[in-house]
Amino acid sequence: MNTDLVRAIREKRLIEFTYKSKGVRIAEPHDYGIQNGIERLLTFQLRSESRTHTESGWRDLHLADIRNLRVLEQRFAGSRGDSNQKHRTWDVLFARVS
Repeated sequence: MNTDLVRAIREKRLIEFTYKSKGVRIAEPHDYGIQNGIERLLTFQLRSESRTHTESGWRDLHLADIRNLRVLEQRFAGSRGDSNQKHRTWDVLFARVS
């Protein structure tokens, strides 16, 4: 999964995945790294079939709970700007959208 996420972030491509087996989500991947010893992914969710998280917005996800990840052909603009930035402090940062 690491290679696919790094590529999606560098190429600013949307990703599709299942999170905690609760429906398919489409999101912009923004940060991917390790925080407090846990591999995590910060995304801006665009769509979800989940009953609990249907709205768009920032999501901080545990990588261990992501299944069926696909990098889509569709691209996104990149960073959402300083006023909306939700970047975290990371122990290790593998990739960050520019």
